[in-house]
Amino acid sequence: MTGDQGVELIWGVGALVLVLSALTVRRVSAGVLIRNVLGWVAIAGVLFVLFNNQDRIALFAEQAGLTGQQVSGDTVRIRQSPDGHFYADVRINGTRQRMLVDSGATITALSESAAQAAGVKAEGGMPVILATANGQVQARRGVAETFAIGDLETRDLSVVISPSFGEMSVVGMNFLSRLGSWRVEGRTLILEPKRS
Repeated sequence: MTGDQGVELIWGVGALVLVLSALTVRRVSAGVLIRNVLGWVAIAGVLFVLFNNQDRIALFAEQAGLTGQQVSGDTVRIRQSPDGHFYADVRINGTRQRMLVDSGATITALSESAAQAAGVKAEGGMPVILATANGQVQARRGVAETFAIGDLETRDLSVVISPSFGEMSVVGMNFLSRLGSWRVEGRTLILEPKRS
């Protein structure tokens, strides 16, 4: 057991003792106590199930139109967020990420945590220097084996990875240019595949 786990155990036992002592002072009956404990166990169980199925829930919400992104056939519609940007639910090598769609970005950029979660490795060699809205940053090149927004999937997409991006990842023109078309109508970004 690590030091952090020991501290968490002490806090947990302390919280349990505090709750039980409060209940004994109030002279709560055993039936009420059991119902309360079972209620909290049920809530913990629901939270556990939701946490372990978050990818399935996100996919269901996307298909049901409950998120800012809707998939209709092979067309993806993304509603503009209150901050004026478009955020896409992206799958990189099967891993879900939320990314800003930026037509002003030449190349798709991943934060270090997004690249690590998706298994995208930075290539060796000299870093590249990128001009961003926040000035120049150093980044390393990488390749996403699969990159998809809804059913719009591409393979071997070049990306750049840098700690300077913080937690923000960006879908750039190198993905958008592989589509058949993309446009903004009102407050909706519409992405469509190439038609054969």
